[in-house]
Amino acid sequence: MNGRPNIVLVHGAWADGSCWSGVIERLQAAGYQVTAPQFPLTSMANDVARLRQVLTLQDGPTIVAGHSYGGHIMTALGTDAPNVAALVYIAAFGLDQGESLAALLSQGPTPPALEHLFTDQQGFMWQPQDDYVQHFAADVDPGRAKAMHAAQQPIAGPIFAEAMGVPAWKSLPSWYLIATQDQAIPPDAQRMFASRMGATTTEVPASHVPMVSHPDEAAQLIKTAADARTAVPAGRAARR
Repeated sequence: MNGRPNIVLVHGAWADGSCWSGVIERLQAAGYQVTAPQFPLTSMANDVARLRQVLTLQDGPTIVAGHSYGGHIMTALGTDAPNVAALVYIAAFGLDQGESLAALLSQGPTPPALEHLFTDQQGFMWQPQDDYVQHFAADVDPGRAKAMHAAQQPIAGPIFAEAMGVPAWKSLPSWYLIATQDQAIPPDAQRMFASRMGATTTEVPASHVPMVSHPDEAAQLIKTAADARTAVPAGRAARR
């Protein structure tokens, strides 16, 4: 340990751990121990189990940052997150108890990035390339966006109907990076998530993947959370 918290980065649907590459490079250059594992996206229980598996490998207090559905995974840690010092949401879902992704998304028009999802014979949902490049990663170089699309991990459709338990953000301090040009999670929904969790909030003019198009801002928010929690024992429920 170098006195800094560890960092665990949680990818969302239609992405993988490599989507954090720019953020990882910046955090490692600042001296942080960083892990960005792959998640199966087969069920919320399986994804939370993977996160817990990775957390047990950390040697001290840990900041968990999640993008999109990755925020859903870390939220589902609930009240049992003994070595987690803070949560950082990067254009991510931050549901409350009893809410589901399906119910939330049904409250308004289908976002452009999600309009043409298709489901394979095993029940996994995929992004078509055109929507990925034009809407999901709209402010990323098209060549890079196509490469991200090629590496996407699909998500099991039933996950969208799974209800959230007691959210981890009720007992852990949170930070939130709002992507103001997001075409997957509407910016106003992100503001609502951040407001009700009492998150320290920053906005960036980015698409749904600000950790790719704005890695400086994403890394800085994670470092800000880490700095704020360096002297606080992990697992303490006291809010900021």
